[in-house]
Amino acid sequence: MSTLPPTGSLIPVDAPFSAAQESWLAGFIAGIAAAGKRSAAPAPTTTIDVLFGTQTGNAEFLADELVAGAVARGLGGRATPLDAVTPEQLAAMSHVLVVTSTYGEGEMPDNAGLFWDAVQATTVPRLEGLQYAVLGLGDTSYDEFCQAGKLLDTRFEQLGATRIHDRVDCDVDFEDPAALWTAAVLDRLAAEAGAQPGAAGPAVGATTSSTATGGAGASRASRPGSQWNKRNPYRAPLVVNRLLSSPRSAKEIRHVEFDLGDSGIEYAAGDALAVVPLNDEVFVSELLEQVGADGSEEFDGRPVAEVLRVDREVRTPSKDLIADLVQRAPSSELAAVVAHGDKHELDRWLWGRDVLDLLRDAGPAAPGLDELLPNLRPLQARQYSISSSPLAHPDRIHLTVASVRYGDAHRMHAGVASTFLADRVALGDTVDVYLQPNTAFGVPSDQDAPMVMIGPGTGIAPFRGFLHERAASGATGRNWLFFGDQHRDTDFVYEDELTAMQADGVLDRLDLAFSRDQAEKVYVQTRMLERSAELYAWLEEGAHVYVCGDASRMAKDVEAALLQVIRTGRGRDEDDAQAYLADLRRAKRYVRDVY
Repeated sequence: MSTLPPTGSLIPVDAPFSAAQESWLAGFIAGIAAAGKRSAAPAPTTTIDVLFGTQTGNAEFLADELVAGAVARGLGGRATPLDAVTPEQLAAMSHVLVVTSTYGEGEMPDNAGLFWDAVQATTVPRLEGLQYAVLGLGDTSYDEFCQAGKLLDTRFEQLGATRIHDRVDCDVDFEDPAALWTAAVLDRLAAEAGAQPGAAGPAVGATTSSTATGGAGASRASRPGSQWNKRNPYRAPLVVNRLLSSPRSAKEIRHVEFDLGDSGIEYAAGDALAVVPLNDEVFVSELLEQVGADGSEEFDGRPVAEVLRVDREVRTPSKDLIADLVQRAPSSELAAVVAHGDKHELDRWLWGRDVLDLLRDAGPAAPGLDELLPNLRPLQARQYSISSSPLAHPDRIHLTVASVRYGDAHRMHAGVASTFLADRVALGDTVDVYLQPNTAFGVPSDQDAPMVMIGPGTGIAPFRGFLHERAASGATGRNWLFFGDQHRDTDFVYEDELTAMQADGVLDRLDLAFSRDQAEKVYVQTRMLERSAELYAWLEEGAHVYVCGDASRMAKDVEAALLQVIRTGRGRDEDDAQAYLADLRRAKRYVRDVY
């Protein structure tokens, strides 16, 4: 049983919280306690505008936490997507906290791009009356780590705003540094405002998920928080694991189902599920052999074989490991590539190579176990778009997973989570999972609105969920799906379901693009251009457009095709098409789930 510390704190001494979490909780609990002692608390004198840019939902989650923390300290608070704020509205704000992730190669996330374009204009208002601070979320394995946060931080300063706290750039394990930054910034603002804990009551003007997305529906805004998260995942039984693609296919696509049991997890179509994988024991053994260890050695009181299997990223080499290997083996092939200073050349060379490949390339100069472990990043959960709807399957979550396998007769490589699910989890075994809500990516709240879905390959996953959602809810809006892959006879996943939905009138249009079934390759963007007039007509009738799948090529090609559809339909120039597409983004009628 937990016991209270001598100080009388409401947080038990043995509670499983970090120092950062305890700091945040202490302020929150104090606010609740103080609120209970007041019958008529004064109105807050300072309102904090929390502006967020998010791709997968983490920044939005932290924005909501910031608002709750502000309220607990007697401040007003509201959370708003960056794209929903104009430069004029920004200039009228007094205190702004920005939380943003970085997408792709240093780009703004999808719901922050329009804001960034607007604040770069030469006509943007000055911000001398604004106080601000920025929290960046990113991944140090990318060269442009937290670039979106860095750009916004600099631009606010250029426009005359006053920085009230240094920017903090968080790596993938963002929880502790984000909590410390949150506590420091809010404590300072509360002290300067002379705020009394609990004075603010509910969040002031908080933007709900339904208004922020224009398409997720009110039920998404009111979903309760789950006890299951990154620090406390739910052990979900794997109950279905079947092959979707043909055994003759060049790909291996699987349909996976988890039983939610009594977890209380409430998901929505469009959310993602984070799967916590374990590394392959065979691969771990090969890695240990390479560094001359047998796995029984201890690291932080645990056998190192267990540490490598459970806690360390052993497939994707970290930047620290690459730098260490270059220093140790300056004559290696890796060192030669790095010496050229060409990032794209390095990316090409690293593609398909894992930690074991790099150690073997370094030869006798490779580090031993003690030198290797500090340069291995923590093993991260992998997120998969949910391919089911809670209206149709309230007790299960479905995933559509491509098993990653490549190599030759000398050495095979495999994806960490995809082959963990395919090969190493038996039916009935449990897997650690937690929900990753994506409030920006859901079926239109207007059930009469048309919906266009573009999702080749496993990008079909959320759209299967969307269609199940619309069928179960009785939505009357028309539905159009663009889907494709390599070959129809081997790669047409969910063919029976999709054709049945067509027959039942749920799926009004299905356009298919199987790239290698003819001499000239055909892709989903090809079909979009072939249906240009009708697609533009759907846009004019209020259609919501969704894109899911590969970010590096497909999403860019699809957007280029969409712009051409708009140019042709309107008979105007590129600038007009860009403005039309920007309006779709602003109205949350063009949203993407790309990776």
